[in-house]
Amino acid sequence: MDTPPDPELHQRAQALVVQLTQMLELEFDALRVQNLDEFERLQPIKNDLLANLTAIAPSKEALEADAQWGTWLEGIAQCRDMHRRNAVLMERKLESIRGALESLRLPGASSGVEIYDRLGHVSRFSRGRGYNEA
Repeated sequence: MDTPPDPELHQRAQALVVQLTQMLELEFDALRVQNLDEFERLQPIKNDLLANLTAIAPSKEALEADAQWGTWLEGIAQCRDMHRRNAVLMERKLESIRGALESLRLPGASSGVEIYDRLGHVSRFSRGRGYNEA
């Protein structure tokens, strides 16, 4: 069953891709400055856009039959790449946070802590030294 191309459907799909591109850019900006409230606010909007795109996405046959969908596919590929960029940024931020948390953990019994003595010199703190020796 060949159905004629629907220019209105194509326009709606293109508009959704533009909106999704803008949303992914806003998401990236929020992640970059660590504005988690803004990031969380954008998620339902992005999910709605993705759901709408999924609902109106043409079949593979329709994509191959109508050359107009080529620009739409390019836009979808750009959105995919932007989503991946955001995911990489988020992973890097999470790794950074994990590293900071790990550095804040109490040191193990075998690791020493560098402290300054009364003269301002670095000395190694060990549990064997008493209060009078410090």
